[in-house]
Amino acid sequence: MKTALWLYLFLFIAFFDLHAQYPILTPFAISLGAAPTFIGWMMGIYSLTHLPGNLMAGPKVDKHGSRRYIMFSLTAAGIILIIQSYIHTPWELLFLRAISGYVLAFLSPACLAMLAQLSDHPVTQGKYMSGHGVVHTLASVLSPAAGAFIVASFGFSETFSSLGIILVITGLMAYFTLPKKAPAPQAQLSEGHTTPAPQSAAQTRLPFNWRYLLLPFVLACAQGILFYEIPLRNNGSASMMSTGLLFSIISLGALCTLSLLFLNKYSPMVRLLCGIILMSLSFYALATTPEAIIGIILFILGTAKGIIFPALASLFIRIGGARLGKTFALQSIATSIGSFAGPVLAGQLPDHISPFFIAFLILMTGLLFVPIQRLSPTPPLSAPGPYHS
Repeated sequence: MKTALWLYLFLFIAFFDLHAQYPILTPFAISLGAAPTFIGWMMGIYSLTHLPGNLMAGPKVDKHGSRRYIMFSLTAAGIILIIQSYIHTPWELLFLRAISGYVLAFLSPACLAMLAQLSDHPVTQGKYMSGHGVVHTLASVLSPAAGAFIVASFGFSETFSSLGIILVITGLMAYFTLPKKAPAPQAQLSEGHTTPAPQSAAQTRLPFNWRYLLLPFVLACAQGILFYEIPLRNNGSASMMSTGLLFSIISLGALCTLSLLFLNKYSPMVRLLCGIILMSLSFYALATTPEAIIGIILFILGTAKGIIFPALASLFIRIGGARLGKTFALQSIATSIGSFAGPVLAGQLPDHISPFFIAFLILMTGLLFVPIQRLSPTPPLSAPGPYHS
């Protein structure tokens, strides 16, 4: 449990720093002279450069453990943020965002794999994933409004510098607190369960049905559209404050459903379907209703996120088996592609087409291709693993 608490602390600081940039990156790019189409590419390139990092992260985490990659991601991302405070052109921002996307690609697979190895019981693993979601959400509740306030008070340069220093310090803290022993490459099944039969070549390359990867893809694509569209509503410091508050409203909605730990007893697939349908209806409402009630709709959208993301993590734990590093890396790859496609697509749409309606169509279309079936309970893993405390 001590390891989980340290992980939650590091994740809170990391997520706080990263989410604090959401309401200020677009105004910062505009202040450098970037056009809306360029901003879409700037938001998307971060996710595109996740791909090589994700491809490397899966087998590396399975082989060497998560600790070194958590330290690397946090420290390198902090250094990049410090450099970002001194840039003067949009192309420099694009270049740094590309590098940042690569180094942070290791963080999510490493953290999720370590959390999943803290227990061998599916329900307990689901609770750890819910705890990950709660920490993520708490940080995202506070950070957007805090980031906008800091920029309004001190400017862009000081904000990026302070956020970068915090990340570097967090990476150093991880060196002294996370366990050093690497996990075994393959976990064994618990006593009383038979060893599974050898996998075919196709199963070795991909541990589960590839259509499950459509879930993180369409979710990230819809979120990318949301993160692109909301900051462009207005300009100026007042708009940054309102944008930060809107992002915080989304996180408050997610926190409400993440706190309902009894939801972990239900099937991950059922929770996913209900959450995605609710999120789809929220995007449809954003496209068709007046802006006066946008806060209420975003709160409902946030409750859908709180249902979806712990369920998504539990689903991939079940279908991934012992190859958690590769499983979460594949999930991150799908998320990265969706996060890249979302803002780029939104930046290319004509003015008379609502990006929120496109997000609604993407989510509903993704549901049509997901293999909906009852998941059989996964046998628990035998040893608690090297990350137990």
